[in-house]
Amino acid sequence: MTQIDDRDRILIEELRNKLEVNESRLEPVKNPRSVARCYATVNLLAPQEYWDYDALNVKWSSQDNYEIVSKVGRGKYSEVFSGKVSSSGEPCVIKVLKPVRSKKIKREIKILQALTGGTNIIQLLDLVREPETKTPAFIFELVKAVDHKSLYPTLSDMDIRYYIFQLLKALEYAHSRGIMHRDVKPHNVMIDPETKTLRLIDWGLAEFYHPTVPYNVRVASRYYKGPELLVDFQEYDYSLDMWSLGCMFAGMIFMKDTFFHGKDNDDQLFKIVKVLGNEEFIPYLNKYSIKLDSKFKELISGPIKKVPIESFVTEQNKHLSNTDAINFLSKLLRYDHQERYTCQEAMQDSYFDPVRQQ
Repeated sequence: MTQIDDRDRILIEELRNKLEVNESRLEPVKNPRSVARCYATVNLLAPQEYWDYDALNVKWSSQDNYEIVSKVGRGKYSEVFSGKVSSSGEPCVIKVLKPVRSKKIKREIKILQALTGGTNIIQLLDLVREPETKTPAFIFELVKAVDHKSLYPTLSDMDIRYYIFQLLKALEYAHSRGIMHRDVKPHNVMIDPETKTLRLIDWGLAEFYHPTVPYNVRVASRYYKGPELLVDFQEYDYSLDMWSLGCMFAGMIFMKDTFFHGKDNDDQLFKIVKVLGNEEFIPYLNKYSIKLDSKFKELISGPIKKVPIESFVTEQNKHLSNTDAINFLSKLLRYDHQERYTCQEAMQDSYFDPVRQQ
């Protein structure tokens, strides 16, 4: 467990006594195994109305203020359209939500409001609702992004350093506001290469972080799920986003669509251990008293050697997978979430020296 000072310890103890609102309606853990290394007490120090999305009273605008132009995508929980403001013709993005629990809608709204003005974070402009069906929609700023499958193969070494640095700025802002994104992946990072603009989008799975509160492990997309989710460790924190960032970064520098490509959640853990080995995996399980299901017996019953990260370097990707990049990646893809870089630590890494100099 990370070291915390006496002031934080007192605040965390107060949380156990008074916290009423959390994601799963579970009681705070009485003997926590893990507390975030950074920003652990943001929501303890904030007034309850800052993070209490259950109490949010949403003010909806009229949908007549906006017009749909064309459909641009769809996800599990929403459909996305390009649109415009009826009065001015100003372009925007309209995210129409599919039927979901009102609590989830309130959570996303509360988080987007808390992140207003945040560096490289998609900006929520308005909230509208269809009067008869009550179908809600979010109005966002428009980012003219290029699909990552087309964009990433064209990126230079300097481009990747720049865009990852910009993504870290977005995550640092969110974490400093007490918010975990919990779904960092290429699909949720909009990049306009013409203006060098980056926006971190889709905060539908994001959550306010409270130390000692157990969180749902059914978050993030499979290829970007941290080991903590795959072994059902619920006391995770902002460091989950850093693992997901690491998976995304590995795909970029090694020019692979996905770095850990499991066919299901169980296989995802196998794919991770087959690359990172189990020499550090077993101590990680022991440190946090994590008991693995018997279906994972193979992962701890005998030695599994770590595959050198350098072995993923090829003639095609060597211009991206340099020593600086590999060293930086090694600080993100750590089993133990408390050993991963925080955003601030990551941004100070020498990998970004050329970005800072520029």
